[in-house]
This record gives sequence, structure tokens and C-alpha cells, in this order.
Amino acid sequence: MPKIFGAALLVLALAAAPAATAATGPAARPGQTHGQAPGETAGRYIVTLKDAPAAGSAEAAVNAAVVRAASMGATVLHVYRHALHGYAASMTASTAAAVADEPGVRSVEPDRPVRIAAQSVPTGVDRAEADLSPTAAIDGTDTRVDADVAVIDTGIDANHPDLNVYEAGGKNCWLPILPPTDRHGHGTHVAGTIGALDNGTGVVGVAPGVRLWPVQVLSPFGSGSTSNVICGIDHVTEHADEIDVVNMSLGGTGKDDGDCGRTDTDAMHRAICNSVARGVTYAVAAGNDHADAAGFVPAAYDEVITVSALADFDGGPGGLGGSTCRTDRDDTFADFSNYGRDVDLIAPGVCIRSTSANGGYSTLSGTSMAAPHVAGGAALYRATHPGASPAEVKAALLAAGGMDWAWPSEDGDGVKEPLLQLGSF
Repeated sequence: MPKIFGAALLVLALAAAPAATAATGPAARPGQTHGQAPGETAGRYIVTLKDAPAAGSAEAAVNAAVVRAASMGATVLHVYRHALHGYAASMTASTAAAVADEPGVRSVEPDRPVRIAAQSVPTGVDRAEADLSPTAAIDGTDTRVDADVAVIDTGIDANHPDLNVYEAGGKNCWLPILPPTDRHGHGTHVAGTIGALDNGTGVVGVAPGVRLWPVQVLSPFGSGSTSNVICGIDHVTEHADEIDVVNMSLGGTGKDDGDCGRTDTDAMHRAICNSVARGVTYAVAAGNDHADAAGFVPAAYDEVITVSALADFDGGPGGLGGSTCRTDRDDTFADFSNYGRDVDLIAPGVCIRSTSANGGYSTLSGTSMAAPHVAGGAALYRATHPGASPAEVKAALLAAGGMDWAWPSEDGDGVKEPLLQLGSF
């Protein structure tokens, strides 16, 4: 029975640290205050006092300054005694100018609004250098990559504000009477890594804004059948003139029959072969059993791009990142990932933050999280090479791959696969 190749949900995404929404202007000189400008909070100022010669006198100076400000009509909001000496207050511009002329005042500056960081670049997108891709053009302006990617999985949250879901292209092979709505979260997480919008909120995907086709073959519990999967492949092949890439972060036990599915022993292999022959590129997860991928399908098939998982915690090489949601060593082969000669590429698959069902975000680990990085990369290539065959897409990804990751580490074979690198795509 096919299963999803992503570990259980590990960490709920937290709001990013606050970041200023407006650049801070030139520092105010003693005795000078800035006028209010766009992006500043009207009527609110931050007052910094000059350094006092001793801690006791500094405390007294702060207290005296606060009393003095109140007597001048200011409403004191915060008093600072440790990181700096001073206070924040609500007051008129004329009062602020008067405060700036007080002998113990170093500066008076306008208060400014802050908010959570608008959009984060996940470590996997960074490590794969998708943020350097001219086609991805990641800059927060919601430029969308012109490609279509089907996600054969648990469905996709079509209402997620960070995804461009093509609902009309969806299909539910698990329960045909229902739309392919994700009630598990796995498919939506995969979809976000492939193509979360570059819209200034949440996260951004490898190929921002690609049209995502939700093809549900797994239940809300993450399980399904080969017949469901073939139904999904069949739907994709029906639309092979529209769909460029497929992601399959799922699998089960089996092996490559060696003849592209024409031995009448592997219907799924035959279906994939026919779909690939129609021009669709398949990226699939290697599996999470720390075993040879030759014993799992579709990972074992030669016609797909099989992806193992890299543990990367800081988005860069060198093994310098500290572990976050798992205890793997940075920049090494993930300790759960399948390996072997059927694996074509390695991509980040540990502690990957992406979209989740019900409009949220979550952090997951698994080769399920690695494969969509490659699917997104394939979409970038197809966007600029619309006539490229699956073999050409695969060759381009392999040629661009790098070897700058630690090995052998947890890898269980004697082959070091190239790491997905998309900066030139």
C-alpha cells in the first residue's frame, strides 16, 4: 500500500521575529528632532538621554527626565533603564522639539511601526539556490512562474492564500464524489515547497506561483492504494499537454521490472512510462526507511527523478548550522533517507517549513519534503524550455547539481548524488 514519505508533523511554525517596516532615518543630533514622515507613528517619539557618570545618577536622571516630560505635556509610554537610558512618549511635535533642547537629552526620534517579518525564504529554497534563479525571481513582488505542476498526494488546500491552486484541474481518486481537498496537510506542504507565492507573506516556494493541480490519491490518514495512484497518473496523462511536472512524495515496496512496465507485472510503472512518453517529468521521493531505494516504487523506476534528503539547517554549505527540529548533523545525508543507485539527486528534506492545510504553515521532515524542491526546479526549467523532454529536464538538473555537501555521513552506499542547485535556472 502506498504511503507518504514525510515524517509526522514536527514543529508548528512560529511567527518570525519583528522587522522594521520603514528604514530608520539619519540619527538625530543632540538638541534636534525629526519631523514625522510616512511610516512613522504620529505623535510618538523615543527619547534617549546622555550617559550618566554612575549607575545611581543614571537612574536619577531617567526618573527626572520622565517627570520633566510629563510636566511638559507628554504621556510617557515606556521607560528604558537597561539597554539604554530614556523613554518613549506620546507628545506633540512642538513638545518633542522642546524636549530635544533639554540639557540631558541625547536625541529625540520618531517612533516607527514594526511587524512580523513579511515573508521567509525556507532553508531548503536557500540551499537549492532557488532564490538566485532569474526565473524564480524571488523578490516579494508576486511574479509567477509560468508552469503547471501536479501534486499526486493527499490533495491541496485550495483556499490557502499562499498557493496558486488550479482547482479546475483537480481530481480526487481516493473518494471521487469529493473535491481533492487536503485534510491531512502533507499535500499542501509539498505544494508550498514547489510553488508558494512570492507575495510578501508566509513562505516562498522554489518556483513561486506555478499552477498547482491537486490530485488526491491518499486518504486524510495518508494511505491509499496503487489503483488510486494510477488513477492520478491517468488524470495527469490526460492533461499531458498542460501539465509539465508531477510530484509524487509517496510509495510502497516493489522493484523496477526493467522493461518500462511492459512485462504486465507493474501497472504503475507502465502508467508512468506512458505519461513520461507524453512529456511529463516526474519527481519522486526516495523513501524514509534508510534502505536501498531499489526496493521501493516509484523510486526505483529509471524514468523518474528520485530524490534523497539532505539535512540542512542554515541554508548554506559547510556544516555550520545547529540542528533545529531534528538531531541530524548539518549538511549531511538525512539519517532516515533511502539511498542507492536509483537515487538521482539529493535535496533539502529536514525541518522544511512550508504551507499546511487550513491556511497555516508547518515544519516537516522526510524525502517527501526533498522531492518537491526538485519538482519546483523542473518547473523552472520547463518555464524557460517549454519543449524540453523529461530526459532533458532530468539531464539539466543533474548537470547543474553540485557536490558541496558532507559525505559519506549517513549515506548507505558508495555513490554521492549531486545536490540540487538552481541558481542558473
